[in-house]
Amino acid sequence: MDQILGAIQSGASGEEIANLPIPESYRACFVKRDEAEMFEGLESSAKDPRKSLHIGEVATPELAPDEVYVAVMASSINFNTVWSSIFEPLPTFGFLDRLARESELAKRHALPYHVVGSDASGVVLRVGSAVRNWSPGDRVTVHCNYLDDQDPSAHNDSMLAANQRIWGFETNFGGLADLSVVKANQLMPKPAHLSWEEAAVNALTSSTSYRMLVGDNGARMKQGDSVLIWGATGGIGGYAVQYVLNGGGHPIGVVSSPERAEMLNRMGCEAVIDRRAEGYQFWSDENTQDESEWRRFGKTIRGLNGGEDVDIVFEHPGRATMGASIFAVKRAGTVVTCAATSGYMVEFDNRHFWMKLKRLIGSHFANYAEAYAANKLLDQGRIQPMLTDTYDLEHVGDAALAVHRNQAEGKLGVLCLSPGEGLGIDDPEKRERIGEDKITIFRS
Repeated sequence: MDQILGAIQSGASGEEIANLPIPESYRACFVKRDEAEMFEGLESSAKDPRKSLHIGEVATPELAPDEVYVAVMASSINFNTVWSSIFEPLPTFGFLDRLARESELAKRHALPYHVVGSDASGVVLRVGSAVRNWSPGDRVTVHCNYLDDQDPSAHNDSMLAANQRIWGFETNFGGLADLSVVKANQLMPKPAHLSWEEAAVNALTSSTSYRMLVGDNGARMKQGDSVLIWGATGGIGGYAVQYVLNGGGHPIGVVSSPERAEMLNRMGCEAVIDRRAEGYQFWSDENTQDESEWRRFGKTIRGLNGGEDVDIVFEHPGRATMGASIFAVKRAGTVVTCAATSGYMVEFDNRHFWMKLKRLIGSHFANYAEAYAANKLLDQGRIQPMLTDTYDLEHVGDAALAVHRNQAEGKLGVLCLSPGEGLGIDDPEKRERIGEDKITIFRS
């Protein structure tokens, strides 16, 4: 891998990179099958990713015809990496075993270890015999929609495919490593004005937000729409705020501290609710929700939205907030949800839902077209990376712990093969045109 890094840093041609040997092993972050029960009996908050995420050498897998080897310069932490590391809601080795039953090449994934990570930026090293649109030397980012395109269910919206998976979570050979194996239809051009770590943090969360708000499969936000965004400085919420602003909408961001509120103001989001300062208690006990708190929340929203309820609610906390979200969205409005970080058994008052003709849409990541469109907006400088801090691969456990304990804002980048921050910028003039202050706003 040192030879590969040297070639990338020296600007080697695609032909030169294609002639480099692929190493028999590489450094990676992984969890172990025989440790899947190591946290049994502990509360989720007590589980420590630093104890389960290992850094070491793993064998380089065989390359399938529709796959490429990527030298991973940088990656990032997502919630699914935290879930993999604490083996919740269940160990991911069951996903790998299920994948292994699909074909001979799929058997590669069922191993005693699982290389995790669902984001990456890097350089294509080698392409399989069936790959047409990518070549060695291409600088790329990787999205995490992993599917079998021979299945007919994958050919309308690939997120509806019967065997759709998330790379690095439901497959092996993920992005938190110096090398990865990905399908060619996961690749997108790296924005030339971004560094490796800035380019690496976007694909999963930005594409998720794009599908939820902008694409035909989500809320289909239009100009002038008001959008309530939970966790508005988080990994997906921060992109949601940007998409609403970029699309001519009115974001109302919900955060949990004055510092996070100030970050939203810097982004251009003027309407902010500090839920901790307001002291909302939507649940009076674990079985009973308090409608008076929903009404107090709705009044606050209308005070920030010209006296009107919001058109769309961008939902992902789940159990803690779903009742309030369904109540707060306007008549015939839309709640779109992609997660349940506070619990997945949600409850809401169905009378407010059916009698006011509201819509609830489930959303999960994005198809290739949506991810590509989101990446294009990054390349144009209309959306900025939510990078707030960077770790090296050896300290990926610390990064995962920070996300697990909600101690991190935005996205945490992880340097893999890249030896330092700020590398990989291929178009400094474009970066200057877009503005350093805009690109790095979340690192302030």
